[in-house]
Amino acid sequence: MHVRHQRKRGCRRHRHLAASYSRSDTRPDAAATQPGYGCWRQSLSASSVGVVSTASHPAEPHAGSVSSKLNWLRAGVLGANDGIVSTAGIVVGVAAATVARGPILTAGIAGLAAGAVSMALGEYVSVSTQRDTERALLMKERGELREDPAAELDELAALYEAKGLSTATARTVAEELTDHDAFAAHAEVELGIDPDDLTNPWQAALSSALSFTVGALLPLIAILLPPTTVRIPVTVAAVLVALVVTGAVSASLGGAPKQRAITRNIIGGSLALGITYAIGHLVGAAIT
Repeated sequence: MHVRHQRKRGCRRHRHLAASYSRSDTRPDAAATQPGYGCWRQSLSASSVGVVSTASHPAEPHAGSVSSKLNWLRAGVLGANDGIVSTAGIVVGVAAATVARGPILTAGIAGLAAGAVSMALGEYVSVSTQRDTERALLMKERGELREDPAAELDELAALYEAKGLSTATARTVAEELTDHDAFAAHAEVELGIDPDDLTNPWQAALSSALSFTVGALLPLIAILLPPTTVRIPVTVAAVLVALVVTGAVSASLGGAPKQRAITRNIIGGSLALGITYAIGHLVGAAIT
């Protein structure tokens, strides 16, 4: 422990010396003769592959949980928007055909149940397929590392060189990462996969079903509570407000412009409500 602390202090004391010397002398072996070169090489390798302290960029995600967060966000927002728009379309269409609450309630609940199950099943199948593909790629990569580690090291160095590193630096980075964890290094750089953070199909399925149900309850309640004469305008207003909220929330969590997300939601929701209302009105008139 004492030796490790001494090495850390030495790194802090000599890193700037080696770095400044390397800027003034371009010979390949010049910096290597200076005190603290090992520390400087380690810091160079780390910065070359994008290992940045989260303290200097607190608003930027650097952890492997970003994939999981985006998976939750995507499934949750998609489910909520689908629940709001599809259920609102159903109840508004039925309400345009009849003023009776029974058919509206029946159609709304049926649409809610069918939509939630469909969303959950779709997400589960989709994400399960993605997870199976990731596992197959990782298994193949592990086999290649076991059969020909030297060729895999050359491949890793070439990948870093293709990212813009010099040949010598790319080789150094590849060797140090291989010494640390060859499998994780290849999975991240070559495949773009974090072996410890694979997509979770159950997580996506439950998130979609729950968010769809929550979203679907809003238009269902909005169409049933008001008087008959204003139920459709109240439902449309409630749906548009909800779409503004979901658009703003999704944009905020993803760091994207809010106006664009809100506009997309409003336009899509308005089109869906207008089409279903027109169809319900025409069908209702034809039946009566």
